Amino acid sequence: METILRNIRADLRMSMNGVTAASMRSKGVGYRMNFGVDVPRLKQIAARYVPDKVLAEIMWKEDVRELKILATMLCPPVRFSKEDAERWVQGAANQEIREQVCKNLFQELSYADELVQEWTGNKDETIRTTGYWLFARLCIIRSDAINRIRSEELLERAKADLKNESLLLRQSALNTLKFFGRLSPDNAEKVMWLVADFEYSVDPQEKEIFDLLSFEFKL
Repeated sequence: METILRNIRADLRMSMNGVTAASMRSKGVGYRMNFGVDVPRLKQIAARYVPDKVLAEIMWKEDVRELKILATMLCPPVRFSKEDAERWVQGAANQEIREQVCKNLFQELSYADELVQEWTGNKDETIRTTGYWLFARLCIIRSDAINRIRSEELLERAKADLKNESLLLRQSALNTLKFFGRLSPDNAEKVMWLVADFEYSVDPQEKEIFDLLSFEFKL
């Protein structure tokens, strides 16, 4: 395992992009170490190694951007328990890592619907944000898991979070409505009915959301 990790670190050093890493730091994306390697290159690196749960766990615990992303690519979903998911969601501290772990791992889990249901109801805003983003991913790939999610409850939660102070949480909640509505005309109608009271709201933010969703569904 140590040899594999040394080889991965060597791959990262050879692919390092200092300009990208510096740009991320200037935007407040902080890690103990950031090589600035882009995701397509990380996919190439991941393809050289056999997926391994132990290896993925070691890399996920590191405060190194690229190791965290590689962990999501090299963790076998079939060996990833719900308890593991509950631990890993705590480590999705920024939007890039959130998107990568949802796309590469969480959306492939047989119990992804349970995670969406539980995480979008969590008091922790970062976990709710991940829950909404995971639902959006399930919509994008049109997973069967969507049919097992209590959509009415989820949409109500998303509507409530449209007024949250966290920009990332608001955007994730709005994406939940958008991607759910894109699945079918009936779903789009459900979303518009949900936000119907926003149409003539005196709150500019609510009116803007209504207009965005109307444009999204071309109503």
